[in-house]
Amino acid sequence: MDFEKLLKPIECTCGKTHTCDIKKVVIKPGAVEELSAMVTEWNNIVVIADKNTYAVCGDAVVSQLGDKLENKIVFECDGFLVPNEDAIEKAQAVLSDKTDLIIGIGAGVIQDLAKYVSFYAKLPYFIVATAPSMDGYASVGAAMITGNMKVTYSCHVPYAIIGDTEVLRNAPMDMIKSGYGDILGKFSCLNDWKLSTVVNDEYFCDYVYDLTYDMLIKTKDLGPKLLKRDAEAIQTLMEALVGVGIAMALVGNSRPASGSEHHMSHYFEVVGIMRNEPYFHHGIDVVYSAVFVQKLREQILALDTPNSEAAFDRNKWESKIREVYDNAAEGVIALQDKLGWYENSRTGIYADKWDSIKAILSEAPSSEEMLAYLDSIELDINEYKDTYKAEKLQNAMWFSKDLKDRYTVLWLYFSLFYRW
Repeated sequence: MDFEKLLKPIECTCGKTHTCDIKKVVIKPGAVEELSAMVTEWNNIVVIADKNTYAVCGDAVVSQLGDKLENKIVFECDGFLVPNEDAIEKAQAVLSDKTDLIIGIGAGVIQDLAKYVSFYAKLPYFIVATAPSMDGYASVGAAMITGNMKVTYSCHVPYAIIGDTEVLRNAPMDMIKSGYGDILGKFSCLNDWKLSTVVNDEYFCDYVYDLTYDMLIKTKDLGPKLLKRDAEAIQTLMEALVGVGIAMALVGNSRPASGSEHHMSHYFEVVGIMRNEPYFHHGIDVVYSAVFVQKLREQILALDTPNSEAAFDRNKWESKIREVYDNAAEGVIALQDKLGWYENSRTGIYADKWDSIKAILSEAPSSEEMLAYLDSIELDINEYKDTYKAEKLQNAMWFSKDLKDRYTVLWLYFSLFYRW
């Protein structure tokens, strides 16, 4: 992929000038060895990693920095590192007035943490990727757990992204599957974006949509090669993940890459952390949820006309949110009060635009097609059902949408099928 061309400003037919402030993307074998030549203008560099990501290539990164290394923090954690207030405070504590660059070594959580901390410290950051596991490397969003809520903060893009394919192809297979799943989830979120343009008259960009879809098409059939850790397939996957992140940066939000399937995955993570319950790697949750959501689309498509939505019952909704979200309930309630979407019926819009809505929903691959992609990389939807069980899946189906301020097919499904 020609990242140099992709990163140039684009005068778009959507009416916006798309820009992305990433200066350098290096995805190839031996990319870490180029790090010393990339940091010549900085002299006091702080490294952020956890014990697992540091073990992958931390020593190689530190060796490249030499005496430019000012400090480092390597988080000791059992299981997943949680990017919460405690992690933020610990990362901020290793910075000084002299720090002029932060380098994160890792994948999803580390890059979110490095992004967040560097943004509020007004510092540039690099990310040295250790796994092709998610699409957030190039995005402006930092997905953090604050106030028991999964909150995506608008921060900034990295100055540089380094993806050494010799490192990436040796990542845990679950993380490779996660990256593949995150890309496959674009079938769902791109469909949600189109749906929102019809229902909510939301801004839409053909260029960014096509860019994201093109990377999805290039990646969707790579499952068997990824299982073999094929170097070319790993590079294509990583390029797609970074490319999708750039697509998000071009529009200034995560709409091209995150929809109903991500809202469900965020629900499982938030509730899992609060209740000490298991959840999957992000992209695996995303692709399982994409299959689940596709079955909801198929239920909607089976309707000849839209059902009338039931009148909103504030007391029952608030009670349900408190039951479902525990300590995070107040934040969820506050967000939906701010949006006011429950009080504004869309019944008329659905009736007027039903043919257009069904045409868009019909564009998404069927649940059977999605299951075939899962089979190609040895992901079994039954582990999703067995891990979360029927009640938790149903709660996610009805109320994961309440975590975010974004319209998706989950709102449509709720309006058509939920009865107070």
